[in-house]
Amino acid sequence: MRRFSLWLRERPVVADALLALVLLAFDVSAVATADGATWVQMVLSVLICAPVVVRRAAPEAFAAIVLTASLLTTFVSYSLGQTEVGHPGLIVLAVALYTLVVNADRRIAAAYLAALAVDVALATWLLDQYVPATVAFTALVYALSWTAAEFVGARRAYDREVAARLAVAELDRERRAEDAVAAERTRIARELHDVVAHAVSVMIVQADGASYALDRDPDAARAALGHIAGSGRAALAELRRTVSLLRTEPSAESFPQHGTAGLAHLVSVVRDAGLRVDLELTGQLDGVSAPVSLGVHRIVQEALTNVLRHAGPGAHAWVRVTRTSDAVELSITDSGGAGDPEWGRGAGASPERFALGTGTGVAGMRERATVLGGTVDVGPRRDGWAVRARLPLEAGE
Repeated sequence: MRRFSLWLRERPVVADALLALVLLAFDVSAVATADGATWVQMVLSVLICAPVVVRRAAPEAFAAIVLTASLLTTFVSYSLGQTEVGHPGLIVLAVALYTLVVNADRRIAAAYLAALAVDVALATWLLDQYVPATVAFTALVYALSWTAAEFVGARRAYDREVAARLAVAELDRERRAEDAVAAERTRIARELHDVVAHAVSVMIVQADGASYALDRDPDAARAALGHIAGSGRAALAELRRTVSLLRTEPSAESFPQHGTAGLAHLVSVVRDAGLRVDLELTGQLDGVSAPVSLGVHRIVQEALTNVLRHAGPGAHAWVRVTRTSDAVELSITDSGGAGDPEWGRGAGASPERFALGTGTGVAGMRERATVLGGTVDVGPRRDGWAVRARLPLEAGE
């Protein structure tokens, strides 16, 4: 039974079609057993129940059709004198109200509820129905429909928010993992530089000394040459040890091509988490090299993540990525952040410290840009914060 329920949840049209068939069977059986019923009432039964199939695809149209069918049923029953013929399938009016509250604007649902009140008034007047019982029962059904829709809508909104935040967390986890790898590579590169610089410096000094002592003191020159050979062997061993940590060389696969699709997906994820973001892309961004494309993506990701975390409620971000003749220029600005100017660097920090870029996020953006030969400027603006970067195109060539 659970599998069937999950199967129906993945196929809403099938579920609605089954609901329409159940309501139609219920309504037709009630009409067929009523006194004085005609084929016209059977046609009305179909008109009342069939629109349920499209209730989620076109909620406004569905509500309008079933309301029209209800009014038509009232007038037909009155004109044919078939006031005793009831249509229990008119419960679809409550289904339509529920669908509007869940899937459409509440103002539309409120207007529809007012139209339903008119429909009930006409039915009780023209068909001589018992007014207190009819009004009480109808009001209860509609109230339950609206209340249930509010609960379902709130649950769906909560589920969407959770899914969006999980997606943002996944992006953040990916960013942290890549930053950790980049930090390790930076550490190894620094160690490699120290080994080479030290060894070469010693070898240069000893080579200069050997050249001066070659004629005057051959034994000293010979000793200097021995020191040079020993320094070279020691440096070579150290280089081999360090390079063994980098058995996998960076390749094109190490720098995925994100491009415009990746930026659009990133912005979509952040929008789902509740941040208003405007994205403006100019130039052929899908044609840049993979390292530059990754750099653009990660800088935008870091900036938007900081805005999402610290700009406060109601913030608005603007992302502009422009490809010029020789570079890709980024501008990520927002309308918030006054409450937490440090973008997560701890309470009590000052805007001046933020401007100096002592936070790991800002430092990561700057280091990434520096590796690509570009620049990143971060700081406050009149009513928010701004991240501006420039990455030269030749950096990834």
